Amino acid sequence: MSEPPAHPVLETARLHCRSLEEALGGFRRHGLDRVADWGGRLADVLTGGGRLLAAGNGGSAAQAQHLTAELVGRYRRERRAYSALALHAETSSMTAIGNDYGFDHVYARQVTAHGRPGDILMLLSTSGRSPNLIAAAVTARQAGLRVWALTGRGPNPLAEAAHASLCVDAGSTANVQEIHLVAVHLLCECFDTAVSALPARRAVLTHGSTS
Repeated sequence: MSEPPAHPVLETARLHCRSLEEALGGFRRHGLDRVADWGGRLADVLTGGGRLLAAGNGGSAAQAQHLTAELVGRYRRERRAYSALALHAETSSMTAIGNDYGFDHVYARQVTAHGRPGDILMLLSTSGRSPNLIAAAVTARQAGLRVWALTGRGPNPLAEAAHASLCVDAGSTANVQEIHLVAVHLLCECFDTAVSALPARRAVLTHGSTS
């Protein structure tokens, strides 16, 4: 006796989870090294007095703010606060710039205001084609910032405009955003691990330079 067909709503949920599992498998194979590298580099920059700027649109804006909140606050372990700004959260600046210069410039102009050589700009986009993020990447590179892009399937213009990118191969925008959240959490975890190891590492470097 054959089993009755699954309820359409339940089948929708199963398909979503199946595609998410496939996307997560691809991220584990191809993205972990990049996130670990970013965590170490971010630790070097922020503990040295640098800053992280982050931006996105829609759900990606929420994830950019999630990332900066974990750095200004804390992820798991107790540590000092670090400088990190989610550019979309500057609502008065956003609306003023959008009104006076156009929406394509809402992030680029803030990068000019807040970014300093050696800082990091993290840009999140499921499509990798948002003009305001691409403009921010171009402006940041001209100003001497390091640009990282967390996007959907590559190649895409934002990934090409960044110094380094992590492109998520997933079947839907929702799955891309879900993997981006995993990447954000892992970045924070790798950052914390790298920060905790910095005193010992710097002590070794200092000793080596004076011996």
